[in-house]
Amino acid sequence: MRVLIGASSEVVRAGLESLVATAPTFQVVGSFPIATALAQFENLQPDVMLLDLESPVDEATLQALESAYMVRNSAIVILIDDPEFSVANALYAGVRAVIPRAATAEEIVAAIQASVAGLVVLHPDALHSVLSPMPSRDRPEFHPADQILSPREIEVLRMIAEGLSNKEIASKLGISEHTVKFHISAIFMKLGASSRTEAVIIGIRAGMIMV
Repeated sequence: MRVLIGASSEVVRAGLESLVATAPTFQVVGSFPIATALAQFENLQPDVMLLDLESPVDEATLQALESAYMVRNSAIVILIDDPEFSVANALYAGVRAVIPRAATAEEIVAAIQASVAGLVVLHPDALHSVLSPMPSRDRPEFHPADQILSPREIEVLRMIAEGLSNKEIASKLGISEHTVKFHISAIFMKLGASSRTEAVIIGIRAGMIMV
């Protein structure tokens, strides 16, 4: 697993590099301040981006995370200690793991491995943010009765929930990647979602899919 590390503190970056190096299946492909790590994402093409975020996290950072996720669908793991931080917004931006900065080395490694496997990792204290009503983020109100997905779109949404890339979905369904992108665009439009993670959350809450 190719891991890109981002942290404002050089000391924290060094600590995360050492931690990642202890796992035989991990390879550090870069270690930079947050802004540089986000800028280098597309060039380095990591499987995982591990970020130590200081509070408060601005909207521009969330947008950069969402852009990185949409470009490569890589796993994003963040360490943060901000009680006001919206975990729901982070999930909408493509983040797969939100854990406290005081997490142990074992917990961080486990979070990385789980996120690469397509799972979402949250600290128990962060669950209330996800289980509470979703922030709108300029999203139209969703009514299951008049916004029903087609059977094929539900199938695609289920595969997105399993963490499959567009290429993998195309292979499993025997269709082109272009057609997969068309289905995903239709899913986003019908659900009012702005990211793959948000579409999955809406699909789960509407009872369309189970994970």
